[in-house]
Amino acid sequence: MSSNNDRKLYARRIKQPNPVLYKILMQVVKILNRSVNTEFEFIKDPAKEPGSIVLIANHASRNDYLFTAPAVYPKRLNYVVGYNEFFRSPVNYLLKIMQAIPKKNFVPDAYCIKSVNRIIKSGGNICIMPEGMSSITGMAQPVIPGSGKLLKKLGVPVYYSKISGGYLTFTKYCLDKRKGKIKVVVDQMFTVGELKELTPEEIEDRMNRLLAHDDYIWNAEEQVIFDGKAQMARNLENLLYLCPRCAAMYRHETTGNRMRCTACGNTIQIDEKYNLSPVGDSVCPKLVTDWTLLERKKARFDVSKPDFFCEGHVKLGVLPEDHYLKGDDTSIISGEGELRLDHEGLHFEGVLEGKRYSFHIRPENLPTFGMCTDISRFYTFVDGRFIEFYPDSNDVLRWDMLTEELHRVHGGKWQDTRYRHEW
Repeated sequence: MSSNNDRKLYARRIKQPNPVLYKILMQVVKILNRSVNTEFEFIKDPAKEPGSIVLIANHASRNDYLFTAPAVYPKRLNYVVGYNEFFRSPVNYLLKIMQAIPKKNFVPDAYCIKSVNRIIKSGGNICIMPEGMSSITGMAQPVIPGSGKLLKKLGVPVYYSKISGGYLTFTKYCLDKRKGKIKVVVDQMFTVGELKELTPEEIEDRMNRLLAHDDYIWNAEEQVIFDGKAQMARNLENLLYLCPRCAAMYRHETTGNRMRCTACGNTIQIDEKYNLSPVGDSVCPKLVTDWTLLERKKARFDVSKPDFFCEGHVKLGVLPEDHYLKGDDTSIISGEGELRLDHEGLHFEGVLEGKRYSFHIRPENLPTFGMCTDISRFYTFVDGRFIEFYPDSNDVLRWDMLTEELHRVHGGKWQDTRYRHEW
């Protein structure tokens, strides 16, 4: 049964953004871009394209509107935005003013597709970030299956903005803003003729190739200094949870620019260019993303075992029905129970809103989880309802990696690609 907030959200008939309000907000965007040293490079300018366009971008951070709206201005964009963001104040009011289109991430959403089609047919422009969620590790994820079919159906020119440095400024594991430099390259991805000729699979292959990116590889060459205020390791233990020396998990502690494994003493230093270095006789991968790839390799190995399982106690969060969330809240904790992942899928047994509650999702139907702000909790949709998990062990990234690799082992549609930009 839908809530009052839900009914009001879907009662809207989405139109193109108001040009006066959009112009005012663009002035704010310009100021914000100057504050984080954003540079734009135009290989081909989408603003010169007559008629409607779709803008695609790698989802570098939670602030990617800064790096996409100016890429096409004075064209106005209707953004496709995560459904749950419309339940958080004050951002929900801004999203409605800007005529953003809600999308339930990683599940089919007919309302979103109909709205996108309507905007294009009315002569408007759409911005889509086809990874579905801002980068967790600094690497681009594969585009969500079905993206190629959608672009082919829309049949308008497609441009893209490639964002470098956005993740390092606004990381997923730490909500601090670290001023450095952001570079955005804008170019054409598909002509109308190419969309007609290519298959949906070929379209998605090109999308993955052009959007593939790793901010840590980029800055290994650029060596931009990001202002971390001598706290570069803050919350890094949530991202780099596997010790590279003793393989202990979630045993790291951080202080300032250092992270230490409490199981074996392995200690690393991270500087304001995000360079890693071992302290004393410690060991570490060359890059932060090299480290996360070790974690993914372990997750892939773990799910290959016939008796694989992962379980733990979690609290459950849901979206409010008749008011809006404030501050950093992303849901209202309304239940708890045991969460288990195995070769049969994801299972929950517990209580929600004072009643017994359980669900089961097959692995092939669960490609990944969403994460609203940082990697302290994760969510999915169960029978269309937003459900957020707060694990006691704070092992969010491991749950995410295990779920993704389990989905792939069981033949799910969201298969692996080469994440990094070494094409």
